[in-house]
Amino acid sequence: MASFSQDSYSQHDKMYVATDCIIFGFDEGRIKLLLFKRRVAPFEGDWSLIGSIVKLEEDVEVSAKRVLEEITGLQNVFMEQLKAYGAANRDPGYRCVSIGQYALIRINDYDRKLVEKHGAHWHDIEEVPDLVLDHNQMVKDAQERLKRKARYQPLGFELLPEKFTIPQLQQLYEAIYQKELDARNFRKKVLSHNVLIKLEEKDKTSSRRGAFLYKFDHKTYKKLMKSGYNFEIS
Repeated sequence: MASFSQDSYSQHDKMYVATDCIIFGFDEGRIKLLLFKRRVAPFEGDWSLIGSIVKLEEDVEVSAKRVLEEITGLQNVFMEQLKAYGAANRDPGYRCVSIGQYALIRINDYDRKLVEKHGAHWHDIEEVPDLVLDHNQMVKDAQERLKRKARYQPLGFELLPEKFTIPQLQQLYEAIYQKELDARNFRKKVLSHNVLIKLEEKDKTSSRRGAFLYKFDHKTYKKLMKSGYNFEIS
């Protein structure tokens, strides 16, 4: 078996590996995307996803979590690798492959002062501006992944507050699927999965009568997952 030395690697061209985070939130019935104004050339001052060059001692996943925490102050949130973006001409600054990661966060949980410090802003997903490099494609791919996975995994609960109403849950899934859902059928379907805990509290912000609040039952869901459970609600 041939042995390799550092000289074997030095014969090849160098390139960077980056990670870019597509950070989704949910507010007032709309999916939001966290963006910031790029601070380095090329494209300094243009809208961009939040990302970083992966450090030599970092795993890609660790790098993405570092970026997310640096910008939002959040740890232990849902994050999943999307795909690699490696077109030879994708970055005019230097040859660079980026690993896209999408994250779902509760929009009221993040550190606002930290986000403002980095010049980041929430944008309605339907009004995303032109982004640098191939970041618009990353956003599009992340939306499609979220839409597909939400059909069989309860990812939406990562975007809602801990306590929510059925109408609020429906609003979220309508925003994810980008279509209206029948309220009666949605309620029947989502309750049939037995993964919601009904609380005695009510949300009376939208009506005097109010709507009961629910919590997601993580323990029951984990048990169901072992039996091949499919969270289908549409």
